[in-house]
Amino acid sequence: MRVVFLGNDVWSVRALEALVDAPGLDVVLVVTNPPQPAGRGSVRTMTPVADRARGRLALAEVAGVRKGEGLDALVTARPEVLVVVAYGQLLTPEVLDVPTRGAINLHFSLLPRWRGAAPVQHALLAGDAATGVTTMRMDEGMDTGQILEQREEPIRPEDDAGTLGARLAGIGAELLVHTLGSLDLIEPRQQPTAGVTWAPKLTSTDRIVDWSQDAERIVRRVRAFAPAPGARTTFRGRAINILLAESFEESGVPGSILGVDDRGVLVAAGRDGVRLRTVAPAGRRHMSAAEWANGARLAPLERLG
Repeated sequence: MRVVFLGNDVWSVRALEALVDAPGLDVVLVVTNPPQPAGRGSVRTMTPVADRARGRLALAEVAGVRKGEGLDALVTARPEVLVVVAYGQLLTPEVLDVPTRGAINLHFSLLPRWRGAAPVQHALLAGDAATGVTTMRMDEGMDTGQILEQREEPIRPEDDAGTLGARLAGIGAELLVHTLGSLDLIEPRQQPTAGVTWAPKLTSTDRIVDWSQDAERIVRRVRAFAPAPGARTTFRGRAINILLAESFEESGVPGSILGVDDRGVLVAAGRDGVRLRTVAPAGRRHMSAAEWANGARLAPLERLG
C-alpha cells in the first residue's frame, strides 16, 4: 500500500516509524512544515518529523498541501492512502480526493470528546480519568470523520502532557498499523452527536495560574503544560514557570507562600494548597522548588501571582 504521511509534531514520529517498519506498507513521501525559528537564538529548526525522515525517506518540507508545491507533491506521489498525525491543517476536498483509498487520521482522544488541536492537554485540564486514541476516515470538518478504531487509555495520577502524549503516540502507532492492515474489514461508524467537546489550541494566557482556584485545578493546569513550557505565575514581578506540583491540605490567603519543606514550596490556593516541586524562573534552568526558595530568600507570606 502506497502511503503518504503528513505530520509535524514529536508525537507524529512514532506513527511514522511504525508505518515504515510495517510489512505491506510503503511510505513513498513524508510531508511536514518547513524549518521555523525556535529557541532563544531563533535558529531555524526542522520539525521532529523532518528530522526523522531526512536522508531516509522522500521528504517535502512545505507550508501546506492545499495548493501549489504541496499539492503537486501529493499528486506526484500517487498515494493509495494519506495518513495524517498531528499535522494541524484541515484538508480540502481536492486533497482528500488524491489518495485512492482515502485519508486516515490518528487523533489523540476518544472522539467525539476533545476534537481539535490540543486533546491531550484538555483531557488533563478537565481531570478526565481516561482518554485514548482514534483512527478515522477524514472529511472536511475538524475531527468529524467516521471512526474506524479506538483504544482507551487511563490517565495516571503522575501524568503530564509529555508522558501522556508519548504513551498515546505509542498506542496510536500500533493502532494505526492495525487499521491500515484491516482497512477492507473495518466498518466505519459515524461519530455520535452526544458527547462532543472541543480542544482548541492553548495560548500563553491559558498557562497563567489563578491562585483563587482550588488546588486540584491548579495542579491539573501544571500537568497540562508540563514538561514545557510550564504553567506560569509571577514572583516579585518576574515570571516563573511551574513544571511539577501536587496538592496538600492546608489553607491560607490564595497565592501566599506558607513555607518550605523537604519536598518543595507550599502555596495557598482558593481551597487547600499547592506544593511546588519543580520550577524554572524566567531565563533560568529547571530546578527544585526548594533550591529556588533557598536562593530567593523568601520572606514570610510573600505572594505568587
